[in-house]
Amino acid sequence: MTLYIKPWCPWCIDAVKWLNKRGIEFKSVDVLSDSRAYEHMRKISHQSLTPTLEMPDGSVLADFDIRQIERFLGEKK
Repeated sequence: MTLYIKPWCPWCIDAVKWLNKRGIEFKSVDVLSDSRAYEHMRKISHQSLTPTLEMPDGSVLADFDIRQIERFLGEKK
């Protein structure tokens, strides 16, 4: 899975910590330093807010908090 972030975003920081604490593998992409990734994130999520999570199956969770990622990933198991 790919996590699109902005480094200063508090929700992004929380998401990275949450995923790391649980040993969940993910690729983190800074959309502020990668304009192509930013445009891809906007295309798949229809917005510009972070964090945005893209799953291998194509599903997307955009602009979320920890409770939302827990629920989203729980449904994916």
